[in-house]
Amino acid sequence: MNRTTTIRSGAAAAGRFFRELGCSLARGCRKFFSNTKTIVGFSIIVFFILVAVFGPLIFPYDPSTDMANAYLMPSWEHPFGTDWLGRDVFRQVIAGTGSVLEVAFYSAVFTVVIGTVLGIVSGYLGGWVDKVIMAVTNIFLSIPSFPIYLLLAAIVTINTPVSLAVIISIWSWAGLCRAVRVQIMSLKERDFIQICTVMHMSKAHIIFKELLPNVFSYVAINFVMAMRNAIMASVGIMLVGLAAYDPTNWGAIINAARTKGLMNVKNIYILLYPLVCIIIFQISTLLLANGLDETLNPRLKVM
Repeated sequence: MNRTTTIRSGAAAAGRFFRELGCSLARGCRKFFSNTKTIVGFSIIVFFILVAVFGPLIFPYDPSTDMANAYLMPSWEHPFGTDWLGRDVFRQVIAGTGSVLEVAFYSAVFTVVIGTVLGIVSGYLGGWVDKVIMAVTNIFLSIPSFPIYLLLAAIVTINTPVSLAVIISIWSWAGLCRAVRVQIMSLKERDFIQICTVMHMSKAHIIFKELLPNVFSYVAINFVMAMRNAIMASVGIMLVGLAAYDPTNWGAIINAARTKGLMNVKNIYILLYPLVCIIIFQISTLLLANGLDETLNPRLKVM
């Protein structure tokens, strides 16, 4: 009898947990999609993700050259035409979507993790830890990234998306670190943090249960913006030759069309296709970031 009662109690507790979890997810989804900018930006990003996942399966890219079909005009068979080597530009752009998004995602993850962790540690602990972290942060903020990319391009060649994301995030985390540090320094003077300190709660509890949730919305917005910045950085890195040449990369398509001479109008068309994709992705991330800011930032809500 006791065993049956225990099983029923456990099942009831599990049922309550999943009901509460479902309600929380439903409330989160309603809040997330309550802003038009968020819906539009998120929808466009999902479209790019679907293109990256299913596009190469539907429109497989053939890297072989066919000089007899070079510079063909757009048609049903070649929606974006062909380049100077007879390769289908439409399939090139689709094939390159996955690698571009992969670099953007990894770079955003590395940037947000490094910037958030160091910002929280620096702002909460203070003292010599804060001075050391801020000294390193100021160094990375003061060093321009483009000359470093040129120097690295003469020494090494990056072959994997993760390596490229690491290079991009090295010069992206410092600004987020300073911003998070300022917010943490302000939050730790609030009454609820002082109460936690008086009650001798652990630093881990204060950081993960009290401080981190209060900066989560800002971190989420910066994750989206980090993806946006990584797209432009990856294109620039491909242009300077730091990354291994990939004919399907959007930056490589732009660079190749440029080097073949823009006096040829067809090269301008080839250059515009990946450029328009970059612009659309940038707009979607801006819309999503602004929508999240309006939804999650209590200071922007109309009372």
